[in-house]
Amino acid sequence: MRSGASDEGQAAVELALVLPLVVTILLAVLQVGLVVRDQVLVVHAAREAARAAAVDPRPEAPTEAARASAPLLAERLSVRSDPRGVPGSRVRVVVRYRAPTVVPLAGAVVGDVDLEATATMRIER
Repeated sequence: MRSGASDEGQAAVELALVLPLVVTILLAVLQVGLVVRDQVLVVHAAREAARAAAVDPRPEAPTEAARASAPLLAERLSVRSDPRGVPGSRVRVVVRYRAPTVVPLAGAVVGDVDLEATATMRIER
């Protein structure tokens, strides 16, 4: 290097090299956050479905409660409930959800994620 040479473009080159990596990491963190949010919603839907199964004898009650409880896509949500027994026994509900990965780059790499939650409640009536 000759004396008096300047480093004027160095910061721009470093930014150009590091920026794609930083953006990719931020998009991956965002996608993980969305999947975690969906898991929390699936757990909530399972609890609501179990509650509905415990108090409502209709077979479609758990599915209706799970769909109404959280802003999940109905076509990606499935609810399975054990048959109801007598009051005092337990009913178990399993909720499955295929969470879409919609964040650019990170979502394409990961693909859709299967989430599941189980809840059990005592039958009241």
